Amino acid sequence: MENHGEPSSENHTEVPAEVPTSPNPELKKLLDFKVYRWRWFVLLVLCLVNCSNATIWLTFAPVADQSAQYLKVSLEQINWLSLVFMVVAIPLSFGTTWMLDTLGLRFTLILGSWLNMLGALLRFLGTPVTNGFTIQYPVVMLGQTLGALAQPLIIFTPTKLAALWFPDHQRATANMIASMSNPLGVLLANIVSPKMAETSEQIPTLLLTYAVPTCIICFLATVGIRSSAPPTPPSASAELSSSEPFVQGVKLLLKNKSYLVLLLSFGSGIAVFTCFSTLLEQILCVQGYNNNFAGLCGALFIVSGIVGAGVLGLYVDKTKKFVEALKINMSFTALAGIAFSVVSLMREQKVAVAAVCAAFGFFGFSIYPVAMELSVECTYPVGEATSAGLIFISGQVQSVLYIILLQALTKRIADSPLATCGDVVLSWKVPMMVMAGLCSVFTCCFVIFFHTRYRRLEAEAAATYGTRDGNSSSATERAPSVET
Repeated sequence: MENHGEPSSENHTEVPAEVPTSPNPELKKLLDFKVYRWRWFVLLVLCLVNCSNATIWLTFAPVADQSAQYLKVSLEQINWLSLVFMVVAIPLSFGTTWMLDTLGLRFTLILGSWLNMLGALLRFLGTPVTNGFTIQYPVVMLGQTLGALAQPLIIFTPTKLAALWFPDHQRATANMIASMSNPLGVLLANIVSPKMAETSEQIPTLLLTYAVPTCIICFLATVGIRSSAPPTPPSASAELSSSEPFVQGVKLLLKNKSYLVLLLSFGSGIAVFTCFSTLLEQILCVQGYNNNFAGLCGALFIVSGIVGAGVLGLYVDKTKKFVEALKINMSFTALAGIAFSVVSLMREQKVAVAAVCAAFGFFGFSIYPVAMELSVECTYPVGEATSAGLIFISGQVQSVLYIILLQALTKRIADSPLATCGDVVLSWKVPMMVMAGLCSVFTCCFVIFFHTRYRRLEAEAAATYGTRDGNSSSATERAPSVET
């Protein structure tokens, strides 16, 4: 196999000398992989809970002014309702990676769905329509914290589920579908919140709307997910799965230079997108754009991202060109980030702002599932939850730092007649330039310094065919899955 996973142009017609002409019983067992239709239900449940958790995360960001008025707090405190997800997830993520690899996917996903439901219900109970009630914000924050506890349990799961339930030629697509359900939830939050909470008095109705689906999803997860893995493995890597112990796996990751580059660079990308999703309404309102337009931009950002992820996921599943696809898309993402930092400061440029948001999402969101799959490929046999989980932790740590930094760089504007921000109007010029600069620097680092072998694909080829010369495309053709 080539270092960058490029399919060989040569057709290998001869059987290598060390491989017997007829497979022995062990090899025959490896070649007869089965996949089960139930994998799609497990994927559906993961998508639903992931989407729901994202709506809990960003419920208040698109209606920050109305939320601040209803809860009688500042905009900075409203931002902390989103920021708590990053703060809580950082220490919890280490336990989550251990939990996924040790206790299994079923236990982790069901626990996440219960925490997600309890957090959503508590937020609604914390906002009764009574004049004398004075502890709304702490109760809502507690509900957000429960949702934050659920996030790493949910968001670490796609790579594990793809590895355990799906064959090698469907892994990137399954990871893409599961991962993109999170931005789909962000999309719903950007559409539903502005429409349902046009005034501060409508905040309780909004929270109830988000709470009801969590109960249904929790029921589906608890009753419907019956095992962590299928009765028989779908691929050679699943059959021969022998992940390193958690602590040993972390040590191996910290010694892997390629992984460290991915950890820092893609973690920065996660942070930039978190800042964008959290602060979009506050950035655009300064130039006179209302909440509905900010919600439209957020929707374009997500929809174009899901389309891009679908296209890129299918392409990577077919070609296995993880590195090439990631480097190209990250470069275009950096250019789109620079463009947004400019057009977001212009008035009456709705078409330009919307177009840049769509481009930012198309190139940026599409890299997430590919990067998660690449983290597994370059670190195998370290557990999927560990390699993908540390990248998520990196993104959360950098998200907290970025949001605090960007908020600190804002300046209050004394007079802004077109602003729709309420009582406090802040200038985001310097923070936007800083965000674009950070995105560009880490993209350049990734493009220049990241190089790796595809270790999992190599291991599958070696395990199945007894050679490292078989390329990934032939592995897909010669190891058919059987639907049962």
